Amino acid sequence: MLVNRANPARSDMLAHMGSLQQAAYTRPIEYQEGRSHGLRGIEVKNGPLRFMSMADRALDIAQIEYRGENLTFLSKPGLNGRNQFDTNGAEAQRSIMGGLFFTCGFENICAPYVTPEGSKYPAGSYPMHGRIRTTPAEHVGSDAYWNEDGQYVLEVSGEMREAELFGENMVLRRRISSVYGTSTITVEDEVTNESFREEPLMWMYHCNFGWPLLDEGAEVVIPSRKATPRDETTAADTTPWNEIGAPVDNKPESVYLHDLAADANGRSFAAVVNRKLGLGVVIEFDAADFPYFMEWKSMGSGDYVVGLEPSNSSVHGRGWHERRGDLHTIAPQATERKVVTFTVIEGDAAIDALVARRDALLAA
Repeated sequence: MLVNRANPARSDMLAHMGSLQQAAYTRPIEYQEGRSHGLRGIEVKNGPLRFMSMADRALDIAQIEYRGENLTFLSKPGLNGRNQFDTNGAEAQRSIMGGLFFTCGFENICAPYVTPEGSKYPAGSYPMHGRIRTTPAEHVGSDAYWNEDGQYVLEVSGEMREAELFGENMVLRRRISSVYGTSTITVEDEVTNESFREEPLMWMYHCNFGWPLLDEGAEVVIPSRKATPRDETTAADTTPWNEIGAPVDNKPESVYLHDLAADANGRSFAAVVNRKLGLGVVIEFDAADFPYFMEWKSMGSGDYVVGLEPSNSSVHGRGWHERRGDLHTIAPQATERKVVTFTVIEGDAAIDALVARRDALLAA
């Protein structure tokens, strides 16, 4: 059967380029030195947008640039593959890279946790932010192709399995895509419980923004009805949660729990914008999928980062949910799906429109 794939956009691109890789591609790579030695990744270029999906770390996106400007935070250890610090209590801080996002879960998020004696849950020791973020992908694929709508699609996919003998058997299937000519990255995830018992499913996207997007005068834009400090240290921070100042030596982190407004379709968002740079990054999601939303604000010198964290569980962690009796679980053989998009916006008009969107949600 003859398929007619002619379209103006395709013809124009082919006329102007010898290879479409001048403008857009997906490219498997492997790092060669230091902590990242042997780390497999997939580089994706979409015009001015460029990002790296880490095949050995749940396909999380570790780096992203727009017109050559870095948008995200890379922690002091830098890029690294699997190592002895990956899943041992709080030592996760020695391997957390930051990046556009890293996936937290599925048995735990936030602080390390050990199941107390007499608990109705199976005994276990759970590292900071869980184990899925360090899980290498299998069935990894990357592609660049014209779809039936005439769009040139850049795509990365694979699956990660968090499993233990006599324990959980959770599979995350992930598809990351971006359409040429847009500045949006779409992450489509589904988690299936392939065990034969009900399992905890704590699930958070830890999204991390750094210099030069994050700089003095930048702003966190969230349709927040209420911001609740996590602890006394945060409550003592007199700087407004949405304002970004200069780095301060040894300043402690602040963490806020936000009550988000959503539109008539249940959609909400969170963003970091920098008017001096003329750029912002917007995270958009279905609020019903993420009943908790946290902001991690670290203005300490060398640890200068804002984390925006849509989640199905609280920053107070697994023990808090166990004591309340509302730990999120998934039935045997069941599947849960979530979609999160990241969009780079550019220019004062786009930033003004985002602020107006926030204000409209809060006024509704």
